[in-house]
Amino acid sequence: MFALLKKEFNSFFASPIGYLVIGLFLLLNGLFLWVFKGDFNILDSGFSDLSPFFLLAPWILIFLIPAVTMRCFSDEKKQGTLELLLTKPISKLNIVLGKFLGALVLIILALLPTLLYAYTINQLGSPIGNLDSGSTIGSYFGLLFLVTAYTAIGVFSSTLSDNQIVAFLIAVFICFVFYIGFEGLYDITSIKFVEYLGMSTHFKSMSRGVIDSRDLIYFIAVTVLFIALTVFKLHKEQGKTTNWKQVISITSIFISLCISGKILYKRIDLTSDKRYTLNQAALDITDKADSPLMVDVFLEGENFPSEFKRLQAETRQTLEEFSAYNDNIQFNFINPIEDEATRDANINSLVERGLQPMQITVKENGISTQAVFFPWALASYNDVTVKIPLVKNKLGVSQQELVSNSIQHLEYAFADGFSKLLNPKRKKIAILKGNNQLPDINIADFVNSIKEYYYIAPFTLDSVASNANKTLEDLKNYDLIISAKATEAFSEQEKLVLDQYTMNGGKSLWLIDQVAIDKDSLYNEQGKNVSIARDLNLTDFFFKYGARINPVLISDLYSAQITLASGDGSQAQFQQYPWFYSPLANPDINHPIVNNINYVKFDFANQIDTLKSSGKSVKKTILLHSSPLSKLEGTPREISLETATKQPDPKAYTRQDIPLAVLLEGEFTSVYNNRVKPFQLKKVINKSTPTKMILISDGDIIKNGVSRKGPLELGFDRASGQLYGNKEFLLNAVNYLLDENGLINIRTKEVDIAFLDVKKVTEQKSKWQAVNIILPLLFLTIFGVLFNLIRRKKYSA
Repeated sequence: MFALLKKEFNSFFASPIGYLVIGLFLLLNGLFLWVFKGDFNILDSGFSDLSPFFLLAPWILIFLIPAVTMRCFSDEKKQGTLELLLTKPISKLNIVLGKFLGALVLIILALLPTLLYAYTINQLGSPIGNLDSGSTIGSYFGLLFLVTAYTAIGVFSSTLSDNQIVAFLIAVFICFVFYIGFEGLYDITSIKFVEYLGMSTHFKSMSRGVIDSRDLIYFIAVTVLFIALTVFKLHKEQGKTTNWKQVISITSIFISLCISGKILYKRIDLTSDKRYTLNQAALDITDKADSPLMVDVFLEGENFPSEFKRLQAETRQTLEEFSAYNDNIQFNFINPIEDEATRDANINSLVERGLQPMQITVKENGISTQAVFFPWALASYNDVTVKIPLVKNKLGVSQQELVSNSIQHLEYAFADGFSKLLNPKRKKIAILKGNNQLPDINIADFVNSIKEYYYIAPFTLDSVASNANKTLEDLKNYDLIISAKATEAFSEQEKLVLDQYTMNGGKSLWLIDQVAIDKDSLYNEQGKNVSIARDLNLTDFFFKYGARINPVLISDLYSAQITLASGDGSQAQFQQYPWFYSPLANPDINHPIVNNINYVKFDFANQIDTLKSSGKSVKKTILLHSSPLSKLEGTPREISLETATKQPDPKAYTRQDIPLAVLLEGEFTSVYNNRVKPFQLKKVINKSTPTKMILISDGDIIKNGVSRKGPLELGFDRASGQLYGNKEFLLNAVNYLLDENGLINIRTKEVDIAFLDVKKVTEQKSKWQAVNIILPLLFLTIFGVLFNLIRRKKYSA
């Protein structure tokens, strides 16, 4: 067997055709990956990975490998040496393995120079060395298995004809059918097993650095099948009759291996950030889909910038991971604006569903144009449909950062959407009324958003005065209470009911304004008003739990803008000015509630102090805080719109990171522990079971604007057109407080998208293009010279 391997190796490189085939392979790779513009160009993609190479390689190898293997047996048949070879004292299997391994070694040798591509990307990364080595190794591992299967097909094809060109064409055809043909057949039949028979599905998984037992077994099965078929063909060449029992046995083994691959499921994610390993909470939700759950993704179109092509690819790969776990998860990519005839109707239909289009800048040949696409997906299950956002907008980020944030959010976005479809509502939320909280119209958008997850109902504490115990029992039926900007003080009876609700494990979300002032009160003839402390009778309440909201205002240089009119009548002009009483909080901790969300806009926020009064039993996490350029202003204080038009003194803004939102979780001590109770309780609890509450020092954070058509989206600022992260922050807060299965924790998953250094690519582009085209060919030339020198020296001796 090894003698045959050596013979194949020597004969291949003894001919100039061998060098021509490998040289052509390296040249095509070099041109497509480093020079030609298109989807395969690594430098134009902007990403520090080899995914374009692993996308391109299978197609070039479809032609390279048959060119290497076409002479294995066809040449022996043409020269009449096959009969002589078959009479030698060596088994047919060893003959086939010798030819197979000889060809395989040659192809692996042709792939070795491509390691230079990895070195190049590593040097051009931002920073240097950001190439994911685990993913790259796993991808090469997958390519090796693909090459092995192609080689087995090529060796078999060479037994079918004594004409090398015919053997080449047969091998190309069979490789093509196996790589993409079964996938096309699946599109027609929708039979999952047909798709499983295709190489493309298995290689795509491995090419991103995921080693899956099903893929390994599949490639081994294909390789074994074609090696066995080659052995049978050699038996037939000797005039022996075909043993159909053996043929059926081999075919049965092949099918059995494919089926066992689906049963014996084991996978290893070699990527450094484990981006293709789904969270257990996501898998638990996916497992509940016992009938088809269809996902229509509208992230499809032409002329996408490379960043959005990457988002498209990562979206597809994320859905493939869900689908691999549960076959009922099915997805399609749709371009709703592809057909000019239905373009406008499709756009209107999607907008009516709440799927707003997005404009992106496309740069080509130095010319910038605007393209429109829909970064959304619709998931449908049992006649219920939910929308899933695919893009994470954030103020001031580049297109690269936007896509990076969006990719990081994909798993949670789909898992959350699937949860809405597969998890029935169980938890109940009470919206507190009776203390002059915000009217329904001002919290309508947020309430409509959480209705998709939970049962919502208003709850008034007015009945405390007549029957406090019954009020408490009724309140205990709810899992969470929300108080949105109460402006009337809470009585001691109400506080005791709320305290005992917490002691019984109830969760709460408090949006508190400790200073009486709002922006609308400034729109008068004088353009000013006085801010005064607001007494809600909750200071001791929160103090016992470990926090205090101070009646002071936060002024922050990093703030939203306010629109003011200058001039009179028709000469009036509207201008935007920085409004320092509207801090923009930029989350900087990796917590499920705030990770990867947009800036959160506050209005007249107050300072929160975290205290030691609750002891070590309560953990305090500052979720949001002011910028490093902030200051505190005491009350009472006159607030005037004129301050927006004046230049601030930066020296006065010396405070930093003033807490605006705090999460308290643990075992709370009752506010009324060792105190006289305002009424007699049936059962008093002085130490709570483990529970959580969130305290936010601004009631307007939940307040949506209102237009003539009704409530606006929470966080949307009509004057600037900006959409802030208020709704996502509050929605995450509610989900965190009520989450039992850990789904919200997926938000903390960090996905590192490695980028190339754009400046370095621009400056060194020609250098690296030359390196990756010329050096591999130079290596091949040096190898050829040395090989022939050694060979001549050996035979001359």
